[in-house]
Amino acid sequence: MKKKNGKKFKILFAASEAVPFIKTGGLGDVCGALPKILKKLGHDVRLVLPRYWSISREKYGLKPVLGPMGVSTGNGVMWCQVFEGKSDGFPVYFIEHESYFGRAGLYDDGDREFADNPERFGFFSRACLQLCQDLKFQPDIIHCHDWQTALVAPYLKIWEQHNPFFAGTASVFSIHNIAYQGTFKADAYGFLGLGRDNFTDAKFENFGGINFMKGAIFYADAVTTVSPTYAREILGEPGANGLSTYIQRRKEDLFGILNGADYDHWNPETDELIPANYSTRDLSGKKLCKKALQEEFLLDSKVNVPVVGIVSRFAEQKGFQHLMLVMHRILRDMAVQFAIIGSGDKAQEDFFGGLPALYPGRVGAWIGYNERKAHLIEAGADFFLMPSLYEPCGLNQIYSLKYGTLPIARATGGLKDSIIPYEEKSGFGTGFLYSQGTPAAIYDTVGWAVSTYYDRPEHMELMRKRAMLQHFSWLDAAKQYENVYQKALLRRETWQ
Repeated sequence: MKKKNGKKFKILFAASEAVPFIKTGGLGDVCGALPKILKKLGHDVRLVLPRYWSISREKYGLKPVLGPMGVSTGNGVMWCQVFEGKSDGFPVYFIEHESYFGRAGLYDDGDREFADNPERFGFFSRACLQLCQDLKFQPDIIHCHDWQTALVAPYLKIWEQHNPFFAGTASVFSIHNIAYQGTFKADAYGFLGLGRDNFTDAKFENFGGINFMKGAIFYADAVTTVSPTYAREILGEPGANGLSTYIQRRKEDLFGILNGADYDHWNPETDELIPANYSTRDLSGKKLCKKALQEEFLLDSKVNVPVVGIVSRFAEQKGFQHLMLVMHRILRDMAVQFAIIGSGDKAQEDFFGGLPALYPGRVGAWIGYNERKAHLIEAGADFFLMPSLYEPCGLNQIYSLKYGTLPIARATGGLKDSIIPYEEKSGFGTGFLYSQGTPAAIYDTVGWAVSTYYDRPEHMELMRKRAMLQHFSWLDAAKQYENVYQKALLRRETWQ
């Protein structure tokens, strides 16, 4: 959508991760893909990231710009260096501050969060605004993401309230996962410089501490989430993780937009990481991928036994603690194989990593992450299991659909928005959904999928082809974000 004067938007994406530079989850996918599409739609898009230790200047051809940049904080001016690179034709700026970002982890050291995270990302949020001014890039929209850049929206209204440079700048805050809110002890509040009058329950105060996300929900001109169902879920509890009262107050400014998929990277017709390509016109390549998957994960080479794939973090949200309680029953009662990639919770790593020894030829597991193996699971498995307790959007089910690998998932968040539930009478649908987040529901639904594989193969064929024809376009999502940007600008005009 164009502005009233006919010009396209000038947009700054402020994020803590984005592909291809750095990624720990879906946030990195979104912040790498959405700017690219907005650029193609004619907008002037810039992206700013921290220059973590793992982002090589040489690999990405980063060049210094501006010279040392002074960033005002509640404790005075701090200095940093700015580097510039490119991604799909749009500029990407990197804020380098060695003591904050020159370390191996992004948010933690592998065991616990960095104690200075509020200072690190408070500084980064201030630096994003300073960068605009030093570059003389006057954005219409600053789009910030999750707690790491949540403070950009409040800073626009608090620090920059009377700065004419930002008089026409609106903020959009995207919630990718409301479980991670940026909650810290109040010790850092002075450094953040948000003002004592803002340390209230409605804004930043959170049980005596600070809540970054709460402040962004109060101050942003528009708030988005990554699926329509998730937007509804966070209006109440337990979906909002304690923030439903504050989100309810912004209900008119809340928008749920389902993430798209990068089909340049996830497409069985062109995927270079799988042993054979295939399409709805010729599925023979999928059989070759299944054979290769079984070999890779040391599974018995049985063409007519279904393979269930898993690629996930092992975290409470993902629900694998419930799968653990019925996994032995599934393997005892059903003729099925599992190919598993995952890492995270140590108890879950030990459990799933130990299954191949207990069930040789029936379970294969890779503890960690491997891109090639992940693509092979998407292409070679018959089903893809996602027992999430909640799932703001989810991308793996979207990838699975494109590869004709039918999801088995809980009907929550983006899973509910992207999977058409199977109808046993007609064969209609693209996957197997269940409602209750319980071990019994997982057992029953895996059993339902496995029985469909054996007893209704014609339905499997119909569902595979229907799934592969689903298309979750970033272009569609980008056009919805254009509408949100316009609404944010109108809201900005009413701010007092």
